[in-house]
Amino acid sequence: MRQKVEFTSGNNTLSGSLEIPESGVKFYALFAHCFTCGKDVAAASRISRALTAKGIAVLRFDFTGLGNSDGDFANTNFSSNIQDLIAAADFLRREYSAPKLLIGHSLGGAAVLGVAQKVKESVAVVTIGSPSDAAHVAHNFAAHMDDIEEKGEAEVNLAGRKFTIQKQFIDDINSYDTSHISKLKKALLVMHSPIDSVVKITEAEKIYQAALHPKSFVSLENADHLLTDKNDSEYAAEVIAAWASRYVQSDAQTYQKSVPQGHVLVEEKDHKFTQHVSTSSHYWLADEPVKVGGKNTGPDPYDHLLAGLGACTSMTLRMYAQRKKLPIEHIKVELTHTRNYIDDCDNCEQQNGIEAIVRNISFIGDLDETQRSRFLEIADKCPVHKTLHSNVAVISKLV
Repeated sequence: MRQKVEFTSGNNTLSGSLEIPESGVKFYALFAHCFTCGKDVAAASRISRALTAKGIAVLRFDFTGLGNSDGDFANTNFSSNIQDLIAAADFLRREYSAPKLLIGHSLGGAAVLGVAQKVKESVAVVTIGSPSDAAHVAHNFAAHMDDIEEKGEAEVNLAGRKFTIQKQFIDDINSYDTSHISKLKKALLVMHSPIDSVVKITEAEKIYQAALHPKSFVSLENADHLLTDKNDSEYAAEVIAAWASRYVQSDAQTYQKSVPQGHVLVEEKDHKFTQHVSTSSHYWLADEPVKVGGKNTGPDPYDHLLAGLGACTSMTLRMYAQRKKLPIEHIKVELTHTRNYIDDCDNCEQQNGIEAIVRNISFIGDLDETQRSRFLEIADKCPVHKTLHSNVAVISKLV
């Protein structure tokens, strides 16, 4: 699920897209796009979607002066990119969970290397087609360097678009070196194509040699700099997800509580709607949909209720089928909750129905009519079904 977000960096409002998995979030990642690109450049959007499918939530955003973000690009520089990334990490930390994985494409890779030590919660960094230092981008406007030095700025054409580059930008990128790479103290994955004509693979070699272990290198064979072939970006995402799983603990691993057998512990995660849910052997998140103010990081309370009834129904029917040796290949239970159910309601008022859970049971198997009727009756024998129909008391205590 993609969610539009906004946050401030200095005096500017930045526009971002947060990709959140439909089910539980393992951890959050922050993605920095390439020089003069935007958050929706193909590589950034495809890699983000592919990582989300693996349970990793990804925030990508437009740097100041680009895309839908405020500000004037001419007044930005590499240092302002660093500040934008810090602001993005602060936003995630405040509203969701701090990013544990930092990913940067092209100059964005140099930026995440530069910001990694300032995002204390991050434990892993990935660079994709990245230069070893920010000054590498100067080759894009080398022909205008004399004008920039003499006039203080020049209009340059980058990938078919015109940008104003000021002397302060040149001075800023020249103030950075690679000394911080050896001080990362975080796992590093360097990804680069040997045929990259924009950032030569020798830059990846410099990054790799400067970094201390743990570090890894993966060649993106036959990929261009922008990973325009979706197969290349999807492959990069597959590798990132597998590699990160070795170094980045999921929220389930980070949040661990000892819960007695038969107990369920529910505890706030963000002091809004997101909840930690723990049993003696499992952990997951509960939440509300975005439209009502949640983050949709887990099932809502009624989803949990329906899931409990549905799982119990299917298990009960499977045990019955095995005991009676019925030829049932597959069982499916689909449930909905309604507060205004009128169909087949003899005792309802004319205008208002009853609150109901509608349970549709289907199966693959050859049963006669008598067996089918009995099969439906057995569904009502499910223990959770019986609990819902009993006069169960909920005893609440302040402890």
